[in-house]
Amino acid sequence: MKSIQKSKWISLLIVSSAMFLAVIDIFIVNVAIPAIQKGINGTEGDIQLVIALYLLGYAAFLITAGKIGDRYGRKRVFVTAMFVFTLSSLLCGISQTALQLNTARFLQGVSAAFMIPQSIAYIQFYFPEQRERIKAMGIFGSIAGAASVIGQFLGGVLPDTDWIIAGWRLIFLINLPIGLIAVMLAWRKLEDTPRQITGSFDYMGVTLLTSALICLIYPLIRGRELGWPLWSLFGLGASVILLIVFIFNQRKGTIAGVDRLINMQLFAFTDFNLSLCAVLFYFLVQDTYFLINALLFQNGFGMSSSETGVFFVAQGAGYVSASLFAIRLIPVYGKKVLQTGVVIMLISLVFHVLFFRSADISRWIIYPVLFIYGTGCGSVLPSLMTMALRGIPVHLSGAAAGTFSTFQQTAIALGIGLVGGVFFYCLNGEVSTQAYVYAYDITTVLNVISLLLVSFFLYLLPGDVATQD
Repeated sequence: MKSIQKSKWISLLIVSSAMFLAVIDIFIVNVAIPAIQKGINGTEGDIQLVIALYLLGYAAFLITAGKIGDRYGRKRVFVTAMFVFTLSSLLCGISQTALQLNTARFLQGVSAAFMIPQSIAYIQFYFPEQRERIKAMGIFGSIAGAASVIGQFLGGVLPDTDWIIAGWRLIFLINLPIGLIAVMLAWRKLEDTPRQITGSFDYMGVTLLTSALICLIYPLIRGRELGWPLWSLFGLGASVILLIVFIFNQRKGTIAGVDRLINMQLFAFTDFNLSLCAVLFYFLVQDTYFLINALLFQNGFGMSSSETGVFFVAQGAGYVSASLFAIRLIPVYGKKVLQTGVVIMLISLVFHVLFFRSADISRWIIYPVLFIYGTGCGSVLPSLMTMALRGIPVHLSGAAAGTFSTFQQTAIALGIGLVGGVFFYCLNGEVSTQAYVYAYDITTVLNVISLLLVSFFLYLLPGDVATQD
């Protein structure tokens, strides 16, 4: 009996490696963006795509991946996805051009989308009893939180590492030993779950959604730096048409009772719609914050990559510490916790604009300002999904969680395209500290506006305490 108990906790660590790699690969790149740009001799659009394509690959296949795991077995899908993620990390690390790197990044995002649903399903499989499952999910979430902090630190330290190869390549190659060990352990230790035929795959939905997102994000990023050529305008127009066709296709399938990528019944719930609006504007800010701060610190103020990484650890520490309190306060105070967190983020962004003015800034000011911002994030982000799903019937909760996650990743990619594009437009090719500060101020104001809209949609949500587990 003890060996069985021990075995399932070991299995938890194995499947949690997927979340660790998926999360660390977001945060490690955010900090290392300036070094990556120099390493591949990339344009401003290239480095936006390094972030955005990973997220688009993740968003487009996340829901489908869960169904494929049901049909072909969690173990097979998990091991294959982990291997492909490791291989794509290798391809990122040896890339010689921006095209090679961004192609590999998209593949990384797709493989991450296939890993995560299997990990969560395995937790449900190994821990059917509610109390143990809550504990297991807590460990799973803690590993994700630790990955974000470790990623920020390594994203700063590794590019400054003098080794046989360029330091920026190590931020991708570091995934290789973890991924290969996870593949071997998963193949040996994980049980193969029963296979279920859960309906036909929505190939049309995946194709329409992926095409629409690429037609939206790619022209936003490339079009700006190329002076908005005709193809970019056609691409943006095509994205609107494809999204309309996608919605029509999903609605028609839902009415007919056919399994679709997104269950349109979800949008009959006002709370869910309001929460998605809050999610959209929150995640427009999420990764653009790291992007513009990394560029300001390293390119604008001339700080080293390592020093920037240490600064971001302060933000991560604030996030982790606040999230531990927030998840305990939500059942008592409901949305007030999230509203307080948004206010803290807004106050911190005002401090950012007031203090981050020149390379002579005291380093001891940066730490508390970033820590305060992190506490605001930690009060909001872990509970957004809880607020979104609290009014959803149990039989739709899985579909709602998948839709929420897809919407979240899409919003982050959109933020990189929009807010990141405004930053580079304001920069206008200049390399002076003043130019970076100006671009930073403008985009931070945009982030403030987005957070004010988050506050507005949270205000519209009912104030009762969430009751759904």
